[in-house]
Amino acid sequence: MPSNKTVSEAPIIQLINCRILRDHRIQREDLWVREGKILDPEKLFFDERAYADERVDCSGAILAPGFIDVQINGGFGVDFSQPSEDVGAGVLLVARKLLEHGVTSFCPTLVTSPPHVYHKVLPQIKVQHGGPHGAGILGVHLEGPFISAEKKGAHPERFLRRFSAEGAASDLMEVYGGLGGVAVVTLAPELEGSQAAVAELCRRGVTVSLGHSVANLSQAEDAVCHGASFITHLFNAMLPFHHRDPGIVGLLTSEHIPPGRTVYYGMIADGIHTNPAALRIAHRAHPAGLVLVTDAIAAMGLPPGRHTLGQQEVEICGLQVFVAGTQTLSGSIASMDMCVRHFRHATACSIEAALEAASLHPAQLLGISQRKGTLDFGADADFVLLDDDLNVKATFISGQEVWRKSTKDEQH
Repeated sequence: MPSNKTVSEAPIIQLINCRILRDHRIQREDLWVREGKILDPEKLFFDERAYADERVDCSGAILAPGFIDVQINGGFGVDFSQPSEDVGAGVLLVARKLLEHGVTSFCPTLVTSPPHVYHKVLPQIKVQHGGPHGAGILGVHLEGPFISAEKKGAHPERFLRRFSAEGAASDLMEVYGGLGGVAVVTLAPELEGSQAAVAELCRRGVTVSLGHSVANLSQAEDAVCHGASFITHLFNAMLPFHHRDPGIVGLLTSEHIPPGRTVYYGMIADGIHTNPAALRIAHRAHPAGLVLVTDAIAAMGLPPGRHTLGQQEVEICGLQVFVAGTQTLSGSIASMDMCVRHFRHATACSIEAALEAASLHPAQLLGISQRKGTLDFGADADFVLLDDDLNVKATFISGQEVWRKSTKDEQH
């Protein structure tokens, strides 16, 4: 069919025979892509009188926005919190492997570390677009060191910090060395000086998350009023729910959230960190805020045994990971597609809800849903093809296929 392009000579790709997740429902229609963006076919036909240069047959697969993981400590033998001369190479290795799991963007996460580690590692992790080389990097998630010793989890206590009398802004800069390229910071809102830290981080465009904390509900609500918008791995490393003071968990149904604001919360849906009943309670209480995270560590993709996580040694036993020599859970070895499948199974939610918890919601949390986590016209053409059981068949970034499951893989 002839093409009379009047706007751009770039090739137009049409994905056919697919079921697209758009407007919160899966619908049968084609997806059109040019120059890495999703096109409005009506404008294409009527304004430009243009047609497809290439067609991709999706064989009836579900076509959903690419997954976004806002909390991942490493994987495949790489630990983002371990300083080296070439941290970037390790991050790129993980970025490439994540494509197999439908992840098109992520936030490399550093656990509590001494200042010299942040100063060395942070300048080496650059925000960058995804592509055949791997998933895109949206910015770093700094989980600590301004957290509670009582709920430190696997974080080494000797490196925990409190805010000083000099002020939160100077403390943040002293510890991290800078906030360029930082997307998320997890802190404990009960620490003295935390209000100023939350306000300063938000002023700089950093998403503030509450976690590893013994905060009561009032302290958590105060942090949200100062700009905090996320909860790090709900239920884990925080006070257990109590009916007279539900603590941070109470934010899910709090009446004191500022109008127009949504509090999002991360869930490690690996079947280990959170009982399926707790997962169901959270989802039914506040479905729009649920963000699936892997909290994966370097041991993801590795065999059982001892491995490193930041400044600690951890041990893999089946699907569980403990601080070596203890029964303290230390991150996850679940992939994002595994979490999506488990979340759907555990909650009996719709396919749409399971997919949006790994795509739309994290994009909304980071304030990038106009271009990521959606298949709306004008958004980045980052998407994943899945079968009806939500197994990843292929991953695309900017409309380009960057990974496809081989026939050999499908036979296993």
